Amino acid sequence: MTDTFHSSQPIYTQLAERIKRQILRGELKPGDKLPSVREMGIQVSVNPNTVQRTYRELEGMGIVETRRGQGTFVTEEQEVLQQMREELKQEEISQFVKGMHEMGYSDQEIEVGLQAFLLSGKGTNNND
Repeated sequence: MTDTFHSSQPIYTQLAERIKRQILRGELKPGDKLPSVREMGIQVSVNPNTVQRTYRELEGMGIVETRRGQGTFVTEEQEVLQQMREELKQEEISQFVKGMHEMGYSDQEIEVGLQAFLLSGKGTNNND
């Protein structure tokens, strides 16, 4: 994880997004243990209280669960993980379309351009 945060958004929400994306990419798998609050704080150079707030936020979403005396773990509930995956996809699509609209592209131009991009093979997920 990089430890660069943007001032436009609270650090705990940015950290939560990073963890969600790690789960989405398979870097963190269902049932995996997250680093302790202190360890994560050191890894990303933030106050442990910020990490604690991040973990509480993720727990409130059902994405992680805290087991007393054992730590914090990625949920094994596939339905929750699939919902998170779908929500992240919709957020990314929404941001992309909004940006394209701001540049003056119509929905049809966006769709044609995206189809051409994907058909060209440039959109192939090769994990670069």
